[in-house]
Amino acid sequence: MTQTATDRFRRRCAQFRWLAVFMVVSVGALLALIHFVFPLLALVWGRGTLDGRWLTQLVWALPTVFYLFAVWAIGAAMGQLARGRLIQPTLADALRRVGLALGFGGLISVFGITNLTRLVAGGAGGWAYFDVAGMTLGMIGGALFLLGGVMEQAGKVQAELDEMI
Repeated sequence: MTQTATDRFRRRCAQFRWLAVFMVVSVGALLALIHFVFPLLALVWGRGTLDGRWLTQLVWALPTVFYLFAVWAIGAAMGQLARGRLIQPTLADALRRVGLALGFGGLISVFGITNLTRLVAGGAGGWAYFDVAGMTLGMIGGALFLLGGVMEQAGKVQAELDEMI
């Protein structure tokens, strides 16, 4: 790769990092406003109560926290690449973090929401929520986690082979 191509790659990684930061901060701020600030303001002004509905809405937003962490992990990896860190160890670490975040987000989306809602609101319902997007993200997360482990092992083998030469 030529120096210009490397510089262009690092610039794009830095731009993507800031895009990830913007997304996490803006969506996180909106979630905080919707689920914390506005309900507390309504409580202070005497127009609302912190009842089971508030906790139910908080449970429904829980997978989003994991998905935002996945975006944050990707942004952090892009920032490391922009600063010149080696691609292989950065990618292996990012794949594992993103995989865990997407996997847990998908699990909570499919199994956690209905069961936690039942605990919080005392309602009835099924044991799993048929959320195809959550199932897909969970499976992709598991695959990314496994691929991250394979890449980490490949890096160790490569380092061992490099020592032999």
